[in-house]
Formats: sequence, structure tokens, C-alpha cells
Amino acid sequence: MEAKKRSKFIQFLREELALPTSAIDFAVKHCQPELAPLPMVLWQYGLVTLNQLDQIFDWLEQA
Repeated sequence: MEAKKRSKFIQFLREELALPTSAIDFAVKHCQPELAPLPMVLWQYGLVTLNQLDQIFDWLEQA
């Protein structure tokens, strides 16, 4: 994901989904884009619900 889009995505996670910065930082550290994209890491570690994951994918489609 390009830097500008990633920055907007992080902002979306913080503002729209109200994810704590610590949760986002944790997921970013455990993220390997080719193997485990950030949305899946967030879900895998229980940092977002399935409903929130759907919102994330909707946002990514529109971005």
C-alpha cells in the first residue's frame, strides 16, 4: 500500500473504527504485506470484529 493511502487508512482505523494507536502499532509490526495484510492481522489478533473487517474492506475498495 502506498504511503499516502496507508496514512489515510490508519486515520480511518483511528477515527471511524476508534481503534487504539497501540492496537494499530501492534498490527503494523506483525504485518507482512505479501503474507498477511494489515486488515487480516487486525482480525487475526482479535483487534477488530468481523463487522469492522467488512467496513475496512469497504473502505479499501472505495479508496
